[in-house]
Amino acid sequence: MTKKISEQVQELQEAQSTKTNVLSYPKSLYPPIEAYKTQRLKVSEIHEIYIEESGNPTGKPVIVLHGGPGGGSEPMYRQYFDPVVYRIIQFDQRGCGKSTPFACLEDNNTWALVEDIEKIRVLLGIDNWVVFGGSWGSTLSLAYAETHPSRVKALILRGIFTLRREELIFFYQTGASFLFADYFDEYLKPIPPAERGDIISAYHRRLTGTDEKIKQEAANAWTTWEMATSRLMVDKHKIARGEDPMFALAFARIENHYFVNAGFFREDGQLINDAHILKNIPGVIVQGRYDVVCPMKSAWDLKKVWGENADLVIIPDSGHSCSENGIIHSLVEACDKFKNL
Repeated sequence: MTKKISEQVQELQEAQSTKTNVLSYPKSLYPPIEAYKTQRLKVSEIHEIYIEESGNPTGKPVIVLHGGPGGGSEPMYRQYFDPVVYRIIQFDQRGCGKSTPFACLEDNNTWALVEDIEKIRVLLGIDNWVVFGGSWGSTLSLAYAETHPSRVKALILRGIFTLRREELIFFYQTGASFLFADYFDEYLKPIPPAERGDIISAYHRRLTGTDEKIKQEAANAWTTWEMATSRLMVDKHKIARGEDPMFALAFARIENHYFVNAGFFREDGQLINDAHILKNIPGVIVQGRYDVVCPMKSAWDLKKVWGENADLVIIPDSGHSCSENGIIHSLVEACDKFKNL
């Protein structure tokens, strides 16, 4: 029996699932390394965060801010940096990864995280450092740099997300849905049609409710939506991460908590409006042209206010993921650029 065209295309996609870019890029990740030191820091009456260091203990300090919020840090993030040059500092933000309590929303907000970064800097005896972050990590990097500009030597940002209402609407309500209609239907499934006028709020009710089965189903659907749309080419291995119940629960609950609270900013667009504070800080913005999770408009708007010290690099064949070849190339290149800063 002749296969349907859709089945043939699916087989072709699976056969090429490791191919993430159209173009070839010379720079790749540095070899994997292990952390040489780990510790925990109590940052509030409720929260204790996990911190680790890798690379050169006397090297140039860089703080790596992970995405989500609620995504947790990953060993791969160490590989953007030359381990001979950099002292690489990572931590799991409140409520996720190895930080405790797990998936906790209480006392968990942007400005608490900004001050957690400062507590880490003081704990480690660092005067100033390079700040590296992608997606929500770019949000937190900007919030930190605009609050403590004298502590930031340089910014390396990827997939700019400033948590403006228009950004949230595009990805979680209507916009990306036009490009990923099949996966968007799966994202809609936990929400009855009567509640779909405000999908983020509808998810919030389920992710903070008392029914654990409904909470987990919502967490998996929310997280899978982001995993499915994060690359230029859909990656089934990435999607599978959204089905990991522990990862999905922290990711979805914390992310949604920040979104229903508009990022805890004083006004919509605060990070773009205040980007003039960064004018004396050198930086690189790496942005996938076809990023639907954090579309390029935010990177463009940021560059216009930040000014000449910001180098905007648009990757022509990439989406949102930090593991796409073009994104890797430009992030490694940016980290190498600031070796001698």
